[in-house]
Amino acid sequence: MSKKSRSKLWFLVHSWLALPIWFFVLIVCVTGTLAVVSQEIVWLVNPEMRASKPSDDAALLSYDQIISAIKQAQPQTQVQRIIRPDESHFALEVGVTYPDGRPDTVYVNPYSGAIQGSAPTFNFQAFTRALHGWWLVPFTNGYSWGWYLVSFLGLPLLASLVTGLVVYKRFWKGFLRPTLRIRHGARIFWGDFHRLSGIWSIWFIAVISVTGTWFLIQALLGDNQISISSEPVIPVVARENVPLSVDGLPPPLLNLDRAIEIAQQRIPGLEASFISLPANAYSHLEIGGRGWYPLMFQTATINPYNGDVAASRLLSDRTPLEFVTESMRPLHTGDFGGLWIKLIWFFFGLIMSMMVLSGLLIWTKRTALATANAFKRSQKSTRGARLTQALQPSVHRESSEGSL
Repeated sequence: MSKKSRSKLWFLVHSWLALPIWFFVLIVCVTGTLAVVSQEIVWLVNPEMRASKPSDDAALLSYDQIISAIKQAQPQTQVQRIIRPDESHFALEVGVTYPDGRPDTVYVNPYSGAIQGSAPTFNFQAFTRALHGWWLVPFTNGYSWGWYLVSFLGLPLLASLVTGLVVYKRFWKGFLRPTLRIRHGARIFWGDFHRLSGIWSIWFIAVISVTGTWFLIQALLGDNQISISSEPVIPVVARENVPLSVDGLPPPLLNLDRAIEIAQQRIPGLEASFISLPANAYSHLEIGGRGWYPLMFQTATINPYNGDVAASRLLSDRTPLEFVTESMRPLHTGDFGGLWIKLIWFFFGLIMSMMVLSGLLIWTKRTALATANAFKRSQKSTRGARLTQALQPSVHRESSEGSL
């Protein structure tokens, strides 16, 4: 075999060894696309998650009314937190603790306050996010190697975007005159589809690759105990500020509706979407939600007895670096603007998955053809060598007879 033929053979072996990597990228793209709407998928199959109106004119209950309804149904149950999803058709997620100390998360109807069921600890939503985010590899000591494996794909994804724009000359013409030939064979169709989907997904690929690379940096910083957060440590409620119990009963806490008003005075435009109640007598009450900037939460930490604001975390409190890094996760998941944003992320995630699949098909077909041609050339060269060896004795005899 010639040196050139050996080089081609090694190149083909290298190409086939890359096949598992392509499939891995495809699976990550598909699972990420499903993860975007995984909560909605669970909502479709689990009626306990739905916020069904008891009547057309029913109004949402306040947080105090929700706690009162839970206490009326289960007097011994302690409410730890209340999460109100962004989408109104979802039930509230309420973290509770039962008298035996067992924690649970229950679905509560936001209109009636009825407990509709318990949330499973691991469902389809958790499965798809874990499979996409860290390949179900457990976090034993810091970030799992599955997290590194998936987040590292942000680098080649970004590189493929840049190289694709360089290779595809005058790519902007795809916006003005999109071409998708469907009657010229599979090879031409998938080639047109790959280019067209890549052009229309430039912004989405850029967002996913940059935010995915940030997850890799985040893991490296976390595993090396490097923090870029400017959030201060909030001290517990001072002992002298904790009221004494009367008749063995815990001291009364601040009305939640009043606490939300206090938080909104500190954070104008705040829409309270979650409340964390004190875990013990020295813990604060925390209220948080989104404001005008939907990619980031703002929080107020309040003394649960007198309503004093112990601390707040506003958009203006973030450093420029934090403003960027804290926006990465919602930009990656599309979980910041309700159902329509999720559907947009799902659509372009599906397009990107199909783009990877089309590239995989094109690449596999070319590699398979190159491999078949290499084998044909190898067989021809082998037959030629055998024929040459068979003819050499007769040529030698003819030359010897001629000399005689």
